Amino acid sequence: MIAMAIQDMGQRRGKRTERELTPEELERQALRKEEDRQKAISDWVPKTESGRMVKAGQIANMDDFFTRGYKVMEPQVVDALIPGIKEKLVHFTKTARITRQGRSFSFRASVLVGDGNSYVGVGIGSDRERIPSIEKATRAAKMALKRVKRGCGSWECRCKEPHSIPFEVEGNSSSVRVRLLPAPKGTGLVVGNHIKEVLSFAGVKDVWSKTKGSTATTLDFVSAAVDALAQTNKMRYSDDMERKLEARTR
Repeated sequence: MIAMAIQDMGQRRGKRTERELTPEELERQALRKEEDRQKAISDWVPKTESGRMVKAGQIANMDDFFTRGYKVMEPQVVDALIPGIKEKLVHFTKTARITRQGRSFSFRASVLVGDGNSYVGVGIGSDRERIPSIEKATRAAKMALKRVKRGCGSWECRCKEPHSIPFEVEGNSSSVRVRLLPAPKGTGLVVGNHIKEVLSFAGVKDVWSKTKGSTATTLDFVSAAVDALAQTNKMRYSDDMERKLEARTR
């Protein structure tokens, strides 16, 4: 009887944790999150020149921020310029370190952030507690935010809409290699399950991919995909095109 009661209690707990939030609860959660964001921005004392410009309203959006050549040194910059940024925990594990006193346990979290349009980043944080490790990873992801250039680079489409990437790119992390190729409209995300969230967070809707290495390592897989998307900002010019550009700037 005790075993059956424990089993029944575990099933009830499982159902409670799997319960979906109601629209009212989701709305309250969103309002609470927005209040926390506004409070964090109001209490923020910038330590960098770019941070002071953001808080003063001299920089209105992230495009202007990156165009000026600034680098995100404070996570509050992203909170102020991208109010609706999304966050997702992509990997969480418990680690151990051998010391003279015995095993020292800690938690390591990997968080993915993105605005669903043109920006994406991934960060890692570790701490002896669960929640602080996730918060550290979130801050690190915001400071590692990358701008993604979207387009329609597929010769099968040429619709001139930013639904894919402009050209083929490749990124790497450790042994993992991720190659992304432009795809025509309606193809979808033909990629591994672990990096679908990465592409959707960056606003990419159609893409093909080729991968190499140990893609079962979630963190390396996600980091390689983010690195590949960051390569969309690096345009390669031929020697003839470089001469024409130099002649134009003279």
